[in-house]
Amino acid sequence: MALILLGIDEAGYGPLLGPLSVGAAALRAGNWSDGDPAPDFWKLLSKAVCKEPREAKGANPRIPVADSKKLKLANSVTTRHPLVHLERAVLSFMRFAEGAAPDLPADDAALFEVLGVELERRPWYQEVKPVSVPVGSTAQSIAIGSNPLGAALEAASVDCLGLWCRAIGETRFNSVVGETGSKAEATVVAIGEYLRMAFEKWGSGERGDLRVVCDRQGGRTDYGPMLARECRSRADASSRWTAAVKVLEESDRCCRYEVHDRTRRMVVTFMPEAESAHMSVALASMVAKFVRELAMARFNRYWCSRAIESAKIDLKPTAGYRQDAARWLEDARDLLTPDDRRALIRNA
Repeated sequence: MALILLGIDEAGYGPLLGPLSVGAAALRAGNWSDGDPAPDFWKLLSKAVCKEPREAKGANPRIPVADSKKLKLANSVTTRHPLVHLERAVLSFMRFAEGAAPDLPADDAALFEVLGVELERRPWYQEVKPVSVPVGSTAQSIAIGSNPLGAALEAASVDCLGLWCRAIGETRFNSVVGETGSKAEATVVAIGEYLRMAFEKWGSGERGDLRVVCDRQGGRTDYGPMLARECRSRADASSRWTAAVKVLEESDRCCRYEVHDRTRRMVVTFMPEAESAHMSVALASMVAKFVRELAMARFNRYWCSRAIESAKIDLKPTAGYRQDAARWLEDARDLLTPDDRRALIRNA
């Protein structure tokens, strides 16, 4: 028996500028028995991965995998690139994902394509020259440094089934918020897509029992109606299944549900601090943050170039979070048309 654990997490829920990024990572433990607790992938892969950057030292440093907020370095750090830990984990696991190309993506555009990222069709994302990847090291160092991960995956009978990311752009974000009155529903757009993908690909159990773990969405404690909606009424028109949802647990500890039809089944869990309990969620968090940071780098390259061309504005980059976004919008006021402002500001 085997277990497939799909982790889902987001980055960029609170900012005023830039996309909401929702990542997913699927790991499969081959040596697992029905009734056993979920595998601890940190333990299974301990020769190659760790939770803390300080543990990633020595002649063959391990790869830190944890909540992206703990691993993304401050932009003020000058000795290393702020994304060095994020890209090392993401690119290393990408090397060993099912169906992976022999070479790493050469630039951010190629990386987005592999992860399934579609940035909004706006000049500040599209009319920018791609930047080489990795941004904080070299492809050779990533390849060499990730070799122990390949060995650890094989020794532990663990497979990386894939990494994905969905970027909810400003226009779609604002549309969802306007229709539903809740920005949490923007995250649900991507979660629903991942749930349907997982149910179709692995729900039959042929490759192992399927479990999905998501970080709790705000203070929400009832996900049954949302799951029923996403797994039933929003199923692709080509799909023939209609899933039912059964509540297994709804508590402060977690909310757990069984989603099933006649031939497929998965268990979906929403829990606080899921990225600390499940490595697949932590890895999803890192994918989401890495993609958002690369998207914001495009945003900043575009607008800073426009500022230089105007020869009037000293425009510093922004991460898009509210306080600094307000500063940026004020600094860029002479560059932005009313249409630009409407297109790039998120409404919640």
